[in-house]
Amino acid sequence: MNERIQNYCKQLKLGHIGDVYDQIETESHEEFLLRCLEKEVQAQEHNKVQRLIKKAGFSQLKTLEAYDESWAPDLPSTVTMDALKELSFMENKQNLMMVGSVGTGKTHLASALGLEACRQGREVRFYRVNDLVSKLLEKHHNGTLNRFMRGFRKAELVILDELGFVPFHKDGSELLFSLIAECYEQTSVIVTSNLEFGQWNTIFGDKRLTAAIMDRLVHHAHIITFTGESYRLTNALSKDMT
Repeated sequence: MNERIQNYCKQLKLGHIGDVYDQIETESHEEFLLRCLEKEVQAQEHNKVQRLIKKAGFSQLKTLEAYDESWAPDLPSTVTMDALKELSFMENKQNLMMVGSVGTGKTHLASALGLEACRQGREVRFYRVNDLVSKLLEKHHNGTLNRFMRGFRKAELVILDELGFVPFHKDGSELLFSLIAECYEQTSVIVTSNLEFGQWNTIFGDKRLTAAIMDRLVHHAHIITFTGESYRLTNALSKDMT
């Protein structure tokens, strides 16, 4: 009997029911069926979120619950921290430009917002910008760039982390521009950068291309400024003193 139940559950893609049905105690057939179906839905939703998180490619899993708001950034009048946490910017395909010194919490907040989007069943892509440009060049050279770009079009949120550490070759800059242009007014983008906007030309190496990239990113964007000392350095020093 148990084997037949397991087989039917697999055929119907209700695998979790087969694992838990014999642990559920209820007073009626209806309640038993309801509890079984609830367990199955919960398991499928959990598995979907885990798949989305894996597909997103976060460098580290950061949560909004663990975000230290005493280090919160200076927010523009166009958005609040509560609105960020609710992902309201995604509803209008808006971008977030997170600018500030190294170690001030940009990547943590960006990653945590991305994780929250995954929890809500949304597709996210996370890339350190240098890694992304290398991948774009690789896909371009081996003829698979179009397929790679199609995968990006499925995303509702793209996170471009650490823009500004290494200048790009002209071909890499142009490919990155193409991706950003694909996202424009279609997909929300979060960019973290240690460079002020006036310094972006040192990364892309072409004033016209830099202007075109900034135009598409900054339009419909909330510009969030991270100030103060490095959180990581301050935290490390405080531990050394205890």
